[in-house]
Amino acid sequence: MGIGAFSESVEAAAYVRGRTKLRPRVAVVLGSGLGGFGYALDELKHLRFSEVPHFPVSTVYGHGGQLAIGRVNGTPVAVMQGRVHAYEGFKAAQVVFPLRMLRQLGVEKVILTNAAGGIREGLQQGDFVLIRDHINMTGMNPLVGQNDERFGPRFIDMSEAYSPRLRALAQEVAKSQGFAMKEGIYMSVLGPSFETPAEIRAFRMLGADLVGMSTVMETIAARHIGMEVLGISCVTNLAAGLQAEPLSHEEVLETGARVEERLQGLLKALVPRVAEGCSE
Repeated sequence: MGIGAFSESVEAAAYVRGRTKLRPRVAVVLGSGLGGFGYALDELKHLRFSEVPHFPVSTVYGHGGQLAIGRVNGTPVAVMQGRVHAYEGFKAAQVVFPLRMLRQLGVEKVILTNAAGGIREGLQQGDFVLIRDHINMTGMNPLVGQNDERFGPRFIDMSEAYSPRLRALAQEVAKSQGFAMKEGIYMSVLGPSFETPAEIRAFRMLGADLVGMSTVMETIAARHIGMEVLGISCVTNLAAGLQAEPLSHEEVLETGARVEERLQGLLKALVPRVAEGCSE
């Protein structure tokens, strides 16, 4: 059945479960240059992606390629330090396999972070933006093909793909730490080339505030398997045509490093709040 099959996600979860006593109900996926939170946990256990059965392995610099499980302020959490992308040559089912494994592990809520280009006027490098909705321009969907009802139904409602409840909670936590987060529409493209200025103008006309190369397929799969999703973009650069300097992956990583401490502070306070209401 290939990577992404139900039995393979069960096998991968069993492997992880056998290597830690913690049973997280919340997971965090860390985007490009944002992996530091995975080292800030108590009772920390690291597993390389390559050692977990069927797990796809990151090939992009800035994605650590390991799963961290530990506690933050007493709350068990699973943290993916990095992710895989379709532009690396992975199929859609491989891109979302980690989310399906996490669900088998018992995770009910997931915080998806990413590095994004800012399209909307007023966004600046280093801003954190809560994803309110998305536009999928990748040409891919992880639910294409025969549906396995053990994951979820054939057709899923995406009216509120990104939880309004969790967004309100994130705003509350950010405010307590002295800053406010904007909200926006995230557009996902296939990559790996950055967008052209003409594409950015078109994306703005379509209503996109942010653009990146991840997150959307993970969100679709997470909703399919019944997980509640919070999406947070870090504006690591302004999109093509909106800044004088050429776009580069190095700029993405540099901005990620600059805001990492603030992101860690947000996640340390947010994860225990997100975990409230999860099953024991």
